[in-house]
Amino acid sequence: MSFTGKYELQSQENFEPFMKAMGLPDEEIQKGKDIKSISEIVQDGKKFKITVTAGSKVMHQEFTIGEECELELLSGEKVKTVVQMEGNNRLIANLKEIKFVTELNGDTITLVSVEEDNG
Repeated sequence: MSFTGKYELQSQENFEPFMKAMGLPDEEIQKGKDIKSISEIVQDGKKFKITVTAGSKVMHQEFTIGEECELELLSGEKVKTVVQMEGNNRLIANLKEIKFVTELNGDTITLVSVEEDNG
């Protein structure tokens, strides 16, 4: 299964607590709540190029499965991580204390972010 394609954000859960954990100020969180983002993904084997457009903000991410990379957060901060693939339709990355799971089901991508319990 290939992730290559263009996807529009349909819904987001726990947006506000998640954005606070990413270090975004309340003003930015309120502005971003209703913006629908478009993610364009190009997969070439284990290499991924992702462009996310949300309003006027455009973010470019590039990574190879299993290799350390630097990803940019919405706040502009850059974080080193390793993206893993689970099965053939799920990408997992840990950024700060947040675990991101991106799952592909047919022509729909679901992004779930879970705050890690380090206690």
